[in-house]
Amino acid sequence: MTVLVTGGTGFVGGHVVHALRARNVTVRALVRDPRHARKLSAWGAELVVGDIADLTVLRAACVGVDAVIHLVAVIKGSRADFERVMEHGTRNLVAAAEGAGVGRFVLASALGLDERSKDAVPYFTAKWEMERAVRSSSLGYVIFRPSFVFGQDGGVLPTFVRLARFAPVTPIVGDGQARLQPIWVEDVAEYYARAIDHPAAAGRVFEIGGPDAVTWNDFWDRLKRVIGARRPSVHVPIGLLRAQAAFTERLPGAPVTRDQLTMLELGDNVVADDSAVETFQLPLVPLDEQLRRAVS
Repeated sequence: MTVLVTGGTGFVGGHVVHALRARNVTVRALVRDPRHARKLSAWGAELVVGDIADLTVLRAACVGVDAVIHLVAVIKGSRADFERVMEHGTRNLVAAAEGAGVGRFVLASALGLDERSKDAVPYFTAKWEMERAVRSSSLGYVIFRPSFVFGQDGGVLPTFVRLARFAPVTPIVGDGQARLQPIWVEDVAEYYARAIDHPAAAGRVFEIGGPDAVTWNDFWDRLKRVIGARRPSVHVPIGLLRAQAAFTERLPGAPVTRDQLTMLELGDNVVADDSAVETFQLPLVPLDEQLRRAVS
């Protein structure tokens, strides 16, 4: 079996490629810069150099492919960036996959996305359009909507760890009562790897999160307990953070953007049903173990 992975050089993408190669699946990875894909090559992945917006490249990349795992996204940028990379890129990839007779298309979406939230921020709008492109295609699809993805080597958790260790106080957005359900990155990768040929997954949308749903207050208490930090927490009004983000969000490594704050304001980021766990029967890493792994 041959699987095309887009976004393979990203945080989640690298783990997805590794999970596929562990199953002896042939992986073809679309990358913009092969210098950033040496790890993928070392694992035996074939590299296709090109841009997600280039239909000619995508058509060539899909030849002989049995399944596509589409992970490419941008977190911040202009509306045009979201449209080009996420919306137009997905429509191009869907067209290329249909033309090549691909059997399964697995899409990375986002937990919290629905009719109510789809217009809240450009990221959600783009994800919604990506889902629409996949759902309306002739492809056998699987869509995953993950909660916060935690890992030791990327994502937001290392930033949280640094804050808990070194900041004089731990800043918590708002009253800290909203809930999240973090999932370990290797569990996410295993979901994607299993979805390429799981018969019961076809044509379905799955919300995925870890086994523990906690408030932000509880999360920071657990993290500081694992680290052994005793610094106090302070609840920061979201309006104050929004004003700060207006000046800092365009800087490299900015801790938060106004759009991300808007997504936090939408409410709990937790799974509404257990269909993913029931369908895939995947044992998930508990939150406290996720935190121990992140600080080890």
